[in-house]
Amino acid sequence: MELRLLVTFEKVATVLSFTRAAAELKYAQSSVTGQIRALESSLGAELFDRLGSRIRLTEAGERLLPYARRILELAEEARSAVADVEEPSGSLTVGTMESLTNHRLPPLLELFHHRYPKVRLSLRTTIGDETRQALRQGTYDLGFLMERETEHAGLETEVLAVEPLALVAAPGHPLAGRPLTTADLLPQSLLATEPGCAYRDLFERELTSLAPVAFMEFGTIEATKRAAAAGLGVSLLPEITVAAELAGGSLVRLDWEPPFTLRTQLAWRSGKRLPAHARLFLEQARKLASEQG
Repeated sequence: MELRLLVTFEKVATVLSFTRAAAELKYAQSSVTGQIRALESSLGAELFDRLGSRIRLTEAGERLLPYARRILELAEEARSAVADVEEPSGSLTVGTMESLTNHRLPPLLELFHHRYPKVRLSLRTTIGDETRQALRQGTYDLGFLMERETEHAGLETEVLAVEPLALVAAPGHPLAGRPLTTADLLPQSLLATEPGCAYRDLFERELTSLAPVAFMEFGTIEATKRAAAAGLGVSLLPEITVAAELAGGSLVRLDWEPPFTLRTQLAWRSGKRLPAHARLFLEQARKLASEQG
């Protein structure tokens, strides 16, 4: 089996689309189809069922996939082992989220840009289930999670930091300046990012344990912050994302402590041996987290 055929097979098996695999591999679609047929011919087994415009793995394809991933990981490890140890190199696809990309990761990205230019970082913004699924499928090499749980099926994780949350509103909000209970929040206009974000989902669960609630949803943390500062309501957000607004006075912190704790984690697929440049990224992420407190 040629390594390039396994690369193509693993990509098609991950995205379950010849067209998308061709685009990501920068091949013509006919090349991808030809390579899969060549691999099937060499193995004497069909690897995909063609169902009109959709495909799925056959039983043979399901059996081959974990072996293909192990072979490709070993190949990457071998390349790293014989490369110049003074010059880490390789590609690294990292799942992240808006709050971390904008407020925690810039020093880490700057470090890799200047000190390790041969490490090619690709950041993909996804949250929760999407990130975990991409890690299990091998689409991402590493992924940042901000979750209450620290154990995830099929993944290994390292907790980097506890992530404080802050309930915020515009200055002069009627709830500002006094201790609050969860019941005090029920009549308020509630602002949030999209469902699937761990802190939003936990906040909603806490509120709905008392009574049904509805959120005014915004696509990004920045939009949510601006809405809160404009007096549209209250919002629970990671403290790091609102630190500048709290210091500048455009937002105030309300006196309510969430009854749950989130932890920022770095995760990868269980059983995956991280290549040297991925271990370097983990080491530097760990160091940055300790410096940021």
